[in-house]
Amino acid sequence: MFDKFTELAKRAVMASQDVAVSMGHDFIGTEHMLLGLAQTAGTAGEVLREHGVELSRARQETVRLLEEAGVVATGGQPAKDALASIGIDVAEIQRRADDTFGPGAFHFPRPAYTPHAKKALELTVREAMTLGQQHFGTEHMLLGLLAEGEGVAIKVLTALDVDTADLRQSVLNRAAHQAS
Repeated sequence: MFDKFTELAKRAVMASQDVAVSMGHDFIGTEHMLLGLAQTAGTAGEVLREHGVELSRARQETVRLLEEAGVVATGGQPAKDALASIGIDVAEIQRRADDTFGPGAFHFPRPAYTPHAKKALELTVREAMTLGQQHFGTEHMLLGLLAEGEGVAIKVLTALDVDTADLRQSVLNRAAHQAS
């Protein structure tokens, strides 16, 4: 699926994974995708900034909403504990990987996408196809997040007083302008 993503969109996907890991989450939700888009160059980041989405505020709002929902940052501890119970030391594996491949080369567990995030990625493809695009950019990812409509990303945008319909129209306008 990711082979048709533009380089900027691939960076946004990687940024969303990095955000999830840095927040101690063992999942990638729409909120992590939103933060990944907000910190990446490209149409989505530009449009988000134009609509007042500042990365630090969006991150704070994400943390607040997840804490309110009872989501705790485990850093994958349950998976690490399960492996430790059968004699596998994840910290030692990470140390060796860092020594061999460089710091940060190994992340465990690798976060999985939530159902809402998977749906947003599916809608990314649909949004691009609807616009007649063969490759999927950050603008299509943002359109996918907005079309998904139920994930934490929408709650973050709402808490930041962003009109999601207006945001969607801005992305569509920018995409139409780029296509011409």
